[in-house]
This record gives sequence, C-alpha cells and structure tokens, in this order.
Amino acid sequence: MDGRSLRIGNASGFYGDRFSAFREMLEGGPLDVLTGDYLAELTMLILGRDRLKNPASGYAKTFLRQLEETLGLAVERKVRIVANAGGLNPEGLANDLRALATKLGLSVNIAHVEGDDLVGRADELGFDQPLTANAYLGGWGIAACLDAGADIVVTGRVTDASLVVGPAASHFGWKRDDWDRLAGAMVAGHVLECGAQATGGNFARFGEIDVRRPGFPLAEVFADGSSIITKHPDTGGAVTVDTVKAQLVYEIGGARYAGPDATARFDTIVIDAEGTDRVRLSGVRGEPPPPDVKVCLNRLGGFRNDAQFVLVGLDIEEKAALVQAQLDATLKPRPAEVLYTLARTDHTDAPSEEQASATLRVTVKDADPKVAGRSFNGAVVELALSSYPGFFLPALPGDASPFGIYTAGYVDARKVPHVAVLPDGRRIDVLPPEETRKLEAVPVPSLPAPLLSGGARRVPLGQVALARSGDKGGDANIGVWVRTDEAWSWLVHTLTEERLRTLLPETQALKIQRHVLPNLRALNFVIEGLLGEGVSSSTRFDQQAKALGEWLRSRHVDVPESLL
Repeated sequence: MDGRSLRIGNASGFYGDRFSAFREMLEGGPLDVLTGDYLAELTMLILGRDRLKNPASGYAKTFLRQLEETLGLAVERKVRIVANAGGLNPEGLANDLRALATKLGLSVNIAHVEGDDLVGRADELGFDQPLTANAYLGGWGIAACLDAGADIVVTGRVTDASLVVGPAASHFGWKRDDWDRLAGAMVAGHVLECGAQATGGNFARFGEIDVRRPGFPLAEVFADGSSIITKHPDTGGAVTVDTVKAQLVYEIGGARYAGPDATARFDTIVIDAEGTDRVRLSGVRGEPPPPDVKVCLNRLGGFRNDAQFVLVGLDIEEKAALVQAQLDATLKPRPAEVLYTLARTDHTDAPSEEQASATLRVTVKDADPKVAGRSFNGAVVELALSSYPGFFLPALPGDASPFGIYTAGYVDARKVPHVAVLPDGRRIDVLPPEETRKLEAVPVPSLPAPLLSGGARRVPLGQVALARSGDKGGDANIGVWVRTDEAWSWLVHTLTEERLRTLLPETQALKIQRHVLPNLRALNFVIEGLLGEGVSSSTRFDQQAKALGEWLRSRHVDVPESLL
C-alpha cells in the first residue's frame, strides 16, 4: 500500500445496491476505509414512512445485515467503515451495531453523527409539516469520530462526498480552510458515491468494456487533495477517463459544486489516465462553502395509481381517444389528477403483435386512497368488454400507493446542529466554518473556435458524444461530453439550450441552464421542473430521468464528416 495515500473504497451507491459488495471490497485488496452511501431523496421518504410505523426504525437495515457477515473481516484487516446508513435514526443503528459486535464477540469502537434531523423544528424554520426534514451535514463530524478512535462511523443525512472528505481530513490533518484539499476530496467522493457507476455501470459506451458485473471503485486520496480512482484487481468493469467523467457530470449543476465543507470548482478538474484502471484527478480549486445548508424535505402528497391499455394495429389514436372519453365519463368521483400518456411504440405492417402495439398509460392521483384505488380500478376493469377492438391490459391495476413530494429548503448553517457522538459517549459540537461566501455565477469560459467542416452527415448524436443523466428533486440534468478537442469545438457551438429544446421536445416550455466545463470537454444541462414534484410524485415515463441522456444520444444531428 502506498504510504502517502489513503485508500477509500465504496460498497454501496444506494439502499438496495449489491449486497455482496462489502465482502467483495474487503476481500479484493487493501483498504484503509470502506464507505457506503444508502441515502437518496426518495430513500428519506421511504425511511420516513418506516418511522411512522415504528419509531425505532428509520435506518438502512441492509447495512446491519451486511456487517453481520463482514464485520469480523473488517476488524481483521483493520478497515474502518463510514456509512450514512443511519438515515433518520443514526443513534439506533449505532446501538444495534454494538449489540451485533457483542453477539459476534468483537471489540469495535462505534460512533455516530447526528443533528441533521430538523423535523421537530419544522415550524420554527418555516417548513410546512414535512414528513422528513434533513440538513446535509459535512465531513467534520465524521473526522471527529475517527480522530477519537472509531472503527465504525454511521451518520444520518450528510452529503455523499462527505463520506470521503471526513476520513481524508482526519487522516491528513487538514484544516477547516484547506479549501483546495477539501474540494479535491469532494470530487473523489462524488466519483465514488454511486458505486459501480464509476467502473462502467450505466456507461454510454458499454460495448467497449465488460460491464456484466463491474467491481466497486476506490480512491487513493493524497495529502494535497488529489486522488487516483481505481478498483481492486481482477474485478469486472473498468476505470477509464470516460467512466470517471460519466460520474463527474452525474447529477450536478454548474461549475461550482457546493457542499457544507467547501465549494469545489468542477471547471478546474484535471483528469488523466495513469495506466490500466487508474485515473488521476488533480488541480481542483476550492472555495468556502455557502452560508446556508441544503435541507431535504419530504411530505406525503396523497395516493396514486396507474393502468396500461395495450392498443394493437390500426387506429391507435382513435382507440386511445375512446378510452379517454369512456374513463372521463365514468370516473366518479373524479380523481384530483388524471393524466393520459400515449406511447407510440407501434410499427406499420409489424412482423409480431408486440411490434404492432402502442400503450396508453393512465395515471391518477388523489388524497383519498379509495378514489385512486378501488374506484379507479373498477372504472378500468368495467371497460373490458365495451371498449376498443383488441382490448387488453398487461396487468390489472393494483391498490393505490402513497407518494411523496420532495422540495429543497435552505437554512443558515449556524442554526443546524452537527454533533459527533464518540465511541465513549462524549458529544462534540461541530461548528460551521467561519468563512463562507455566496455562490456567484462562474464567468463563461473562452470557447474554442467553431469547427470548420466541408461536409456533414446526419447521424445519432451518440456516435460522437457520451452522456449521463439523473434527477435532483423535480429537476433533471444531462451531462454530455466528447473525447477530442476537435469534437469539443463542434459540440460546444452546436448543442445550445435552444438546440436541446428542439432535440427533446418535452423540455420546450421549461427553463434550461447550460454549464460549460472545458477541462472535461463537457456540457451540463439542468432542466428545471421536468420531473414535477420529485421522483415519487413524477408521472413522467422515466421518473428519475436516468435514460434522458440516452434519448438525447439517439436523436439525429448533422455531424461533420471529420468527426465520423
């Protein structure tokens, strides 16, 4: 192991990720710290509903089961574990981990970080009766726990990158205002946070590497904040400049990537290949964090249900119109929201019945589960013998399910407690940084001259560009990048906000922000409101916009012959 670096691995990118990853990472090679990210905005809603049923729950139970199998191995190999699996109840998880260690006959120092849960102060802070209200804490509480000798640190809602920032700050003795170093660790943490997405998972050019079972990533973090992203030997997938870029542009906004520890300037990242499965990230400039911290707010929005009508052959539009007219006449009481979406997946003169089929999806929402459930289901099923020719449903609609509404709030960091509860029970208050700054727009960088070309061919954008997309509450982002300077000269002048609206007609009425990242030869688009009130509430076909980038890559554009 390189004595100059801290080897930090990741074994979970979400609640439900590969169960065996903890063992794979512990057995696969040397590590100093193993992290796990279990919390997304939707996960907080799920844990909030769990807590309603049982106040002692509210944490990621999978993590406890994983450690039941691997805690002895972690102790044997002296690997410290840092995870945000505490969710809404980090103290409860820490106590259950102590009981597990006793059961296994292991001596383990366990600490936790709390203070992010603001639901009890919602009125005071101006939040309207949320089910959950959790501030995004930074990494210094984790660092304090590790400084006190913790072998395991569990947290509630910290930023995903803080799972790397905390261990690095503790190991290297960084100061609170080491902005460049902290920002570098934030960038490494952002790459690791989604697990195998950094090693080829969900990668646009998946045919170039073996992604049948990608390994999980790790970062060798250095004292100056730079890092090398890699993976254990003989694991699947690959770590390349492009797989790392794919994660760098995932679910970000502008060039300033703000967190409670620092603000990382993504327009300063230098990315270089350093041999097989090794990619160096360096040059990251950091700035103080903003004075406010972000708060993840979830509230129950009501109940929803869906039905899908398969329309086969001729007269697809007319068949869909008939169903809509029939349901509009019979849905009594009418749900608060009724949305019809016709997907024209049918082909003319199709060689199979499935290829001749389109789908009409009907989504309803209401505060009353009976209106969105039994009443809606009855109206759908009663059409079975009295509607369009060839009527059938691939499945009967089920019971109405509750949905949540996500919003982001912001609170002065000085009003948010951040408490490190050490292995011996002592409590340390982590104060916010003294220096903060309001985020300003990054000046538009100088752009290369437009690419001059003698001829062009109309092909899918994906022949020259890679992309990855995702969700941030009700907004979506698409990161698009290319591999050469020549292609960058073409992309940056071609893929404007207006061109994106043309290629993705769903976005035409929405606000779009375009951010230019020349060091990565990348553009990032933030599409506001595409996902409505968040992934649990969204009625969009792709509720989390995970395939939005692939749709964009499939759209045809005129590409210079020299790039093909």
